[in-house]
Amino acid sequence: MFLKRTFAALVLVGLATVATPAQSPDPMVGTWKLNVAKSKTTYKSGTTVIEPAGDGLKVTADLVRTDGTTYHWTFTGKYDGKDNAVTGTTPYGAHPTGALTRVDAHTVKIVGKNDGKVTLNQTIVVSADGKTRTVTTKGTDAKGQPVDTIAVYDKQ
Repeated sequence: MFLKRTFAALVLVGLATVATPAQSPDPMVGTWKLNVAKSKTTYKSGTTVIEPAGDGLKVTADLVRTDGTTYHWTFTGKYDGKDNAVTGTTPYGAHPTGALTRVDAHTVKIVGKNDGKVTLNQTIVVSADGKTRTVTTKGTDAKGQPVDTIAVYDKQ
C-alpha cells in the first residue's frame, strides 16, 4: 500500500511539473514604431527592434530627428545593471554604454553613459496588453543639451 501511494504521489508531482506553463515571453521583445502624435520628442520617426539574446536582449534602434539627422545603433545586454557597449550613432554621444535593470515584468530602467559619465536615465514601460511601449528619457544629449522626452511606441 505504501508503495502505491508513493508511486501515485510521484506521478502527480511529475504531471504537475509537466503542466507548469513555460516562462512568459519578455514583453519588451518585438518591433516597435514611434507614434509621434502621442509622443513629446524631437524625432519625426523611429523604429526599435528588440530580440531575445540568451538571458538578455539585443536592441536595434533607428531614429530620425525633425531636422533630418538620422541615428542607428545597437547593443546587447542582460538585466544585470552592467554597462554594455553601444555601437553605431546615437543622439547621446560618441562612446555610449547602456545598463539594463528589470524593475518588474513590464518595466525596465536603462542608465546611459558616455565616456563613463552618466548622461541619461530611461524608464521603459510596456502596457499590460503589450501593445504600447513608453520610453521616458531624462539627461543630456551628445551636445550637453538637456533631454526630457516621452516617446510612445506601438507594437508592430
